Amino acid sequence: MPERSASAPRERVYDAQAVDARLRAELPRWSRDGDGIQRRYRTAGWKASVLAVGAVAHLAEAAWHHPELSVGYDHLVVRLSTHSADGVTDKDFELAARIEQLLTWRPRGQPGSALEGTPEDPRFAYLPAEQPPGSAG
Repeated sequence: MPERSASAPRERVYDAQAVDARLRAELPRWSRDGDGIQRRYRTAGWKASVLAVGAVAHLAEAAWHHPELSVGYDHLVVRLSTHSADGVTDKDFELAARIEQLLTWRPRGQPGSALEGTPEDPRFAYLPAEQPPGSAG
């Protein structure tokens, strides 16, 4: 990764309280993890986990901001931190929001969408829809 030039302005690093506040307001399924933020996505199995990794990798490369990924048979953990700034910056929040938008997008039931989305049949499961934070279920 190219080094930041000495004359480049230092990015704003959010303290723990500010990170928690932004996560509550903007990314309620994400949590603070030391000097980073993270989210665990549940998947329907290995194929879905690998597809989700590819989607995150595309966003990360396009953004030139690369998360740490942990992949399991039925899950993907995405962890973001701006290493050059030693903490959480706007880069982390912005990429987390893009990842969240992409991995949780579902066309089924969206007004005006011609796309059907994955069938309800478990054989075609991908990333299961999740209950909103704080809801029963």
